[in-house]
Order: sequence, then structure tokens, then C-alpha cells
Amino acid sequence: MATVKTTLDRRTFLQASALAGGGMMLRFSWLAGSEPTTDLLDRVQEEWFDLNGFVKIGTDGMVTIMSPNPEIGQNVKTSMPMIVAEELDVDWHQVVVEQAPLNTDIFTRQLAGGSQSIRQGWQGLRMAGAAARHMLREAAAQAWGVSAADVTTAAGVLRHPGSGRSASFGALASAAAERPIPEEVELKNVKDFTIIGTPRPNVDGHKIVTGQPLFGLDYQRDGMLIAMIAHPPAFGMKLKSVDDTAARAMPGIRDVFTINTFEPDYDKHMFDATCFTDLVVVVGNTTWEVMNAKKALQLEWEATDEYLDTYAHYITGAKSSRRMPAGLEDSRTHAAQMAELGARSANVVRRDGDPETAFANAARVLERSYTAPFLAHNCMEPMNFFANVTDRSAELAGPVQTPEHMERSVAARLGLPLGRVDIQMTRMGGGFGRRLYGHFLVEVAAISQKMNAPIKLVYTREDDMTYGIYRPSYHATYRAAFDADDNLTALHVRAGGIPESPLFANRFPAGAVDNYLAEAWAIDSNVSIGAFRAPRSNFIAGAEQAFLDEVAETMGKDPIALRLELLDRARTNPVGERNDYDAARYAGVLELVRDESDWGNAETDLHRGVAAYFCHNTYVAQVLDMVVEDGTPVIQDVHCAIDCGIVVNPLAATNLAEGGIVDGIGHAMYSGLTLTDGVPDQQNFDRYRLIRHGEAPKAIHVHFVQNEIDPTGLGEPPFPPVMGALANALYRATGKRVYDQPFARQIGVLMG
Repeated sequence: MATVKTTLDRRTFLQASALAGGGMMLRFSWLAGSEPTTDLLDRVQEEWFDLNGFVKIGTDGMVTIMSPNPEIGQNVKTSMPMIVAEELDVDWHQVVVEQAPLNTDIFTRQLAGGSQSIRQGWQGLRMAGAAARHMLREAAAQAWGVSAADVTTAAGVLRHPGSGRSASFGALASAAAERPIPEEVELKNVKDFTIIGTPRPNVDGHKIVTGQPLFGLDYQRDGMLIAMIAHPPAFGMKLKSVDDTAARAMPGIRDVFTINTFEPDYDKHMFDATCFTDLVVVVGNTTWEVMNAKKALQLEWEATDEYLDTYAHYITGAKSSRRMPAGLEDSRTHAAQMAELGARSANVVRRDGDPETAFANAARVLERSYTAPFLAHNCMEPMNFFANVTDRSAELAGPVQTPEHMERSVAARLGLPLGRVDIQMTRMGGGFGRRLYGHFLVEVAAISQKMNAPIKLVYTREDDMTYGIYRPSYHATYRAAFDADDNLTALHVRAGGIPESPLFANRFPAGAVDNYLAEAWAIDSNVSIGAFRAPRSNFIAGAEQAFLDEVAETMGKDPIALRLELLDRARTNPVGERNDYDAARYAGVLELVRDESDWGNAETDLHRGVAAYFCHNTYVAQVLDMVVEDGTPVIQDVHCAIDCGIVVNPLAATNLAEGGIVDGIGHAMYSGLTLTDGVPDQQNFDRYRLIRHGEAPKAIHVHFVQNEIDPTGLGEPPFPPVMGALANALYRATGKRVYDQPFARQIGVLMG
């Protein structure tokens, strides 16, 4: 049984107080027990965030757990309270979960992103529950005149077996609140868990399926007006003039005006990213009236000049700049630029051995290039937010992943003290990166201030899809060198994109090949990009895993066997010292998916592809089974093996894996956003293709590695590798390789 301290350095972790009318409230910093390492601080925004919260025990024995971080469908609103309830030893049926508001005096880093909430909150959440249990036992011991060591807990009841006494948590909650916070507490052994590791339904599930108002678009307020914005139709353009005569004359319209989202002297942080700051606003009584008036606007646009966009990192404060070139960009030009840079030497990020000599002496060289287009997030719920701004305060409510950071942006834009800005978080109808960037909060706040009225800002689907914050467009070239016996002697990856590189130079197969070279490059662009589910991994994983299959074929090896050989080398005799993965755990998921999918005994008409990848501290391997029906590939099954440490809620974890797999297949197969003269070609779902129900796998089988390792990320890791498994299965089914996403563009040629 482990013990943990309830304080860290000079930071108090726990505070207790009695509730009016009886009961106990335990305030705790969920992540005070988790210190950010230098490595974490150096990572991009999706890699680190904190949470805070409250535990309240009422005299009736009910336990209320406040969930401070935003809920975007990853089910942390259920899973994180499960951790507290486990160590508290309360009956889960006695737990009520509530969404906490943004409160920077109590909570820190209220952010949803990077699949880090369970991983970073694990120790602190357990500590909070265990400390409350300890204080309840102390209170019982004092009341009964016995030793606290002899008091047991189970399902919300305290017992002293020697005397036969018992009491509910609620009966002793007020007394427990008077007990001193323990300096350290004992945590349960994993084998004694009764809540963690058991499937628990989503605490909001009933409200969701019965249509109760949980989402930002549901939010209503008396006297609320509707606002919509018009932004430039093309990246590289800005507003020149407005003729709003027709729009102002339309029914229900209250005003038409322009706003500038961020003032020129404002010091941006990374979640303020946006290309469009000069906007035209239409305000009216109803969504329909405002939408029609917006169409009546006569707008003139002009080209922007080149400028430098500078942002501060949300943790370190370190500033970085990105050049935003002038001009109207085009996907055909982008493709030519990426192909050219992909063939040149670039910035060397890692070099092991002597790869140049190995390639010069190779008997055979295999070279392949892979590409992927921009992707729009296309959340089911388009961007929206409510604001009511007065001279003294600002009240906002809606779906955002970074409320604490956007609170600062709103306060700066309105000229209000930070304490006068209040943000209430609604459940989000989709996120996975798009709602990290909360420019729409600043927009609605500025509109409400101008109108001196409560406002709900609503984006149309076209607004959302053409606003940017896209997944970048990527290109990667892989080369492998072989000797005369077809042994792999060197590996080279050169990867870049618009406007960032997807390269992770220290991930597998780095560390498994004697001669290894990794190079990165990027092309400046005025298209705004941002985090997209499993940033950068969402492209490079598929390219890497497709290439490894071709390497295996060249060597005459089974694809899984080759990967396991490389991982064995990385485990027993690794190359280099910067490898950021555990080769044994990596091999473990491959072995598990091999066995569970019966890899070596597939039916003759079943075409199988495999892939494995490590990201967000989690290992995932997948086998995708495909058949061909009437000339069309059909996905039958996907087997998915995951090592994410202890699985808190198997039901939620399975759902996350299934969703990630379907999402990954859909984007690799169908999705893509292109530009013509700076204008997005796909502005709604009539041209932007998403996966349909009939195209999803017929069955998905999720297998978790059973261990007692602390939990790691899960919302994002199942997403990237399935793209490689899909590409490899398509090759088995058609005899030809696919290199450019979306794959559906090539299917007609392949199947012809």
C-alpha cells in the first residue's frame, strides 16, 4: 500500500471546512501532486494541463464532486470523480457530479487537451479521496473512543468490527471536517479497487439522450440577441468597405457594425490564434433573420500585407513568431512546394551512425513519399458563445477548451479587471483541438459590449469551415537502405508541412536502426492552423507505418515480425539515448493484437493491415480486416490493443478507442480541405466528405493490456495508427499502395 504526502513544497494540497447545516467540504488541487517536468514544459500546448476541484459530503451521505475541466466527450466528467470515489470508499450511487465554473482563484489550468487529464490528475485525485477517508476514520475513532487504525470503510459506511459500531459518512462528515489534514495518506492497492476498472455510464448520458440543455447552442437568456459575423472569403485578404443598407432594412435586425477582435497592442497567447480579426457583425432578434441579413451585406475585400504573428506559450510564457506571408495561396502551389522541399536536404533533427555512407553503399534503396491535405475540425456543434457585458462585468457561457486562458483575453479586450470576467462552461458538441482557440469568446464579448445587451454569437457551418484553425497539410519522404541480403542498414525520414513539420525524431523506429537520419522543414503560410486530434501524429503515424510495411515486404518478412524484431533491438541494444518510448510496452501491444486478431490464420478473402504507434504516453496497435464487395473495399473488423496503464472506466475507454478508430478511418479515407486563390473549396458537407455509418467497421474489438502502471492518455492515441493499418489493408486488397490522403480519391484507379 503506497503512501503519499498531502503537501508539495509550499503548496497546500488540501483544505477542509464544515458546511452550513452539517457536512464536510474538502477543497483540493487535483494536480498539486504532479509537477511539470522540463520536458513537459517544452512540449506544445496539447501536452500539459492542470485541474482543481471540490469534494462535498452531505449529512445524508451524498458526495458531490465538482468537475472543473471542460467536458468535450472524453468522459472525464465521469472518470475523474470515479478516482476520488474509489479512494474515498463511497458507494458510486451516492456520488453526484457537477460541472464547476471557471474560477482562477480556486482552480488552475482549467483546460481540456492532450489526453492528459487522467494521467496528470491520477495522483492528486487519489490523494483527495484518501485524505477525506482518513479524516472520516479519525472522526469515527474520536466519537467511539477507539483507534482509527481499527476503523474500516466500505460503500460510504464506517465500521468498528470490535465493537460492532457503524455510521454513514454523512453522519460524521461535520466532525471529519474539523479534523486536521493528514500530512500523508495511504492509497489503496490496485487489487482492492472496486470502482476503478469497472464500467460506469456517462453521468450526463440520460440528459444527452433526452435532449436536456447541456450545450452552448442550448443556452438561453431573457432579452438575448443573436449575432453572426462575416469574415474575409479568402486567407490573405482583409475588409476594405461595407455597404449594409439592405441588411439594416431587413426584419428583426438591430445593428450592423465592424469590430476588431484583438487590439494592436495586445500580447497574444497561443490560444488566441486566428487569421481574421477585422469582422462585420450583424445583430438581430433571431438566427434566421440574422442569417438572411448577413447574406444581404455588400462587402469589399483587399489583400493583406505580410506580417509577423507572435504568441506566448501558455505555460512558459516563451514567445514564438510565425511569418504570415502576403498573397492568395493555392493547394496546387502548395503541393509543388512540398514536393520540392521534400526532395531537398533540410534541418537535421537527429542523426545516428553514418546514414549517408550506408545509403551510398546500399544494394537497394526504397523511397516513398506521403501527403495529406488540410483538415477542418467540423465539430457537430459549430462555434458559439454567449456574453452579457456591462460597464462593470462580463458574464460568458459556452463551449471552450481553454476557459482560463480566454478569460485573460476577454478581460484585456474589454478593459476589465480579470476578476470581473466570469466564464461558465457548457458541455461541448465536439472539440479535439478546435475549441482550444477561443477567438469567438473575444468576438462575442466585444459585440455584447458594443450593443450593451446579452448576445449569443453563432457560426454557420460555412463560417466554421472557412475560418481556419485547420490540421496542417503535410508531406513526408521515407527512404530505407538494404544490403545485398535485403537486410535493413539505414532509415531516413524527411518530413515537413504547411506551416509546420509533423516529425517526431525520437520516436520509433529511431533507436532501432544503426544508421538513422531525421530532417524537418516547413513552409510559411497565411492559413491559420491549430491542434487537431493527436497533433502531428495524426499524419506521421500513418506514413511511417505504411512505409514499414513496404520495408517488411522488401525484406521478405511478416509485417508484425519485422516490427517486433526492430523493437527487440531497441529494447536490448538501443541506438542513441533520446528514444522516447518503452520498447517492451510497444512490443506488448503488437503481440496482443497479433494474438487477439489471430493474425497468422486469416480467412483467404480477408485482407489485413497492421499498424502500431506511440503518442500521448500510450501504446496502440491495430489490425484492420478488409474484404472487397462488388469492387469496393469494405472494412469488416478492427482489433485494437492498447497499453494506457490502469483503465479507470473500461466503458468510456472502449468508447474513446472506437470513436478514434472510426474518426481516423474517415479522415484518411475521405476528408480534405483545399484552397483556390486563398478560398477554401469545401465550405459545407456537400463537398467536405466525412465517413458515413455504412462505411464504419462492422465490428471493433478493443483489448487493454492489464497492468498496474499509472494511467496515460487515451482520447487521442487510437486515432493515428489506424490510418496506416487502413493503407496497408488497401494494398492487400488491391495490390497497389496508396500514398496520398484522402485515399478515396485513389480507390477508383486502384479498383479499376
